[in-house]
Amino acid sequence: MASNRNAAIGFIFITLLIDVIGFGIIIPVMPGLIEELAHVNVSQAATIGGSLIAAFAATQFCFSPLVGNLSDRYGRRPVLLASLIGFSIDYLFLAFAPTLGWLFVGRVLAGITGASFTTATAYIADISTDE
Repeated sequence: MASNRNAAIGFIFITLLIDVIGFGIIIPVMPGLIEELAHVNVSQAATIGGSLIAAFAATQFCFSPLVGNLSDRYGRRPVLLASLIGFSIDYLFLAFAPTLGWLFVGRVLAGITGASFTTATAYIADISTDE
């Protein structure tokens, strides 16, 4: 039983690590990417970048309760895996976006599937012992 719990905790932490690394990697390159796609200066790119981050955060805020309900109904692991797939699609959008609009589509998709922190916390609570 302890080995199953350790494997589950490892899965959770690897999932969260991938989320955090992926989010942290895109932030430094986003202004240059926006400059290239939108043909704007650095100041305008920073403003658009802030809008992209806000779109992600607002979407994540709105969809976290829904993702939480889905994890209650279908299980934590499938929802975490779906979140990873959603983030993977987001990173493909960011890498190959032909226009600024596609960057927003990718960030909104990431916000929808980005409720993995809430699901991971619930998963840890589910597998933890009373000790």
